[in-house]
Amino acid sequence: QVQFVESGGGLVQPGGSLRLSCAASGFTLDYYNIGWFRQAPGKEREGVSCVTSSDGTTYYAGSVKGRFTISRDNAKSTVYLQMNNLKPEDTAVYYCASENSGSSCSLRRDRYLEVWGQGTLVTVSS
Repeated sequence: QVQFVESGGGLVQPGGSLRLSCAASGFTLDYYNIGWFRQAPGKEREGVSCVTSSDGTTYYAGSVKGRFTISRDNAKSTVYLQMNNLKPEDTAVYYCASENSGSSCSLRRDRYLEVWGQGTLVTVSS
């Protein structure tokens, strides 16, 4: 079955960097768009970034554009999220999920298969 395992989170000071990994199994990553989502305490899960299966086109939420970079390695069935210049408001549990392939990808949660990993916690604090 479809599974995601997120890793790479931790405690980092404002301005610091982290690289998150999303290891996928149970399906062929090549055929799906992949999105990163995050959920802060007391808030709804929101889309952060996504990458298409077709040509690797990327999309970002306005709050992270210019600071985060999504990439995928289909051979390793892994998608990454490089996060730079982290801010306290980036504190959240980060998840990845899959969307049916298309020429573009969405940051809307309802476009994604409701299969979630355990997430990885990112805490940005001094």
